[in-house]
Amino acid sequence: MEIYRYSIALARGYPPAPGVPIIDGMAAETPESARQGRVRASHADREAVVEQLREAAAEGRIDLDELDTRLDLALTAKTFADLAPLTADLPPVAPPDPGRPLVIKGGMHGAERSGRWKVPARITVRGGMGGAKLDFTQTECHLPEVEVEVDGQMAGVTIVIPDGWAIEPGETDPGLGGLKNKTTPDRLPGTPLIRLSGTGGAAGVVIRHPNRWERRKERRRQER
Repeated sequence: MEIYRYSIALARGYPPAPGVPIIDGMAAETPESARQGRVRASHADREAVVEQLREAAAEGRIDLDELDTRLDLALTAKTFADLAPLTADLPPVAPPDPGRPLVIKGGMHGAERSGRWKVPARITVRGGMGGAKLDFTQTECHLPEVEVEVDGQMAGVTIVIPDGWAIEPGETDPGLGGLKNKTTPDRLPGTPLIRLSGTGGAAGVVIRHPNRWERRKERRRQER
């Protein structure tokens, strides 16, 4: 197995964690980056490195033996210092495209955004007189966070998020109609966080996971 030299770890005065690859040619770190390196890694941090490694293997940048070794190290990494050398010799990951802001207006007859659609970083939803529905269940979103501003107005807004996604209501004003969050707080690694703002208006805002009918409809679609 190829041996790497990890100059950053040595510069700190302590050896890297057992089994961590060591890479040459890395720039000397600042005290600030040294502190960041000692920060504990989250499940999402480890999952992001795993995804980058898999993409690198698919592109032929690392072979399968290297992939297996680095994946094991990524999944057991405890700090950012443990994760950094695993991707130091790979091209940096381009940030996800935030896309153009999306505005959905219920108007007189209502409006719905569902099915497969590209999720931008910022969405505004207004219930109007006919109501508005924002359904994320068939989307593929690689953004870490999505800002959704709501105004329930006269007919209300419904937001449907997949299982494993999480929503942060923040200081959203419930208005006269209220704000009903029926989702579970458990967020899976690699899924976006929906940051909610705005007001429930007269009719309110409901956030939920797919209901039984919607789940049945999705199963039928996948079976086709």
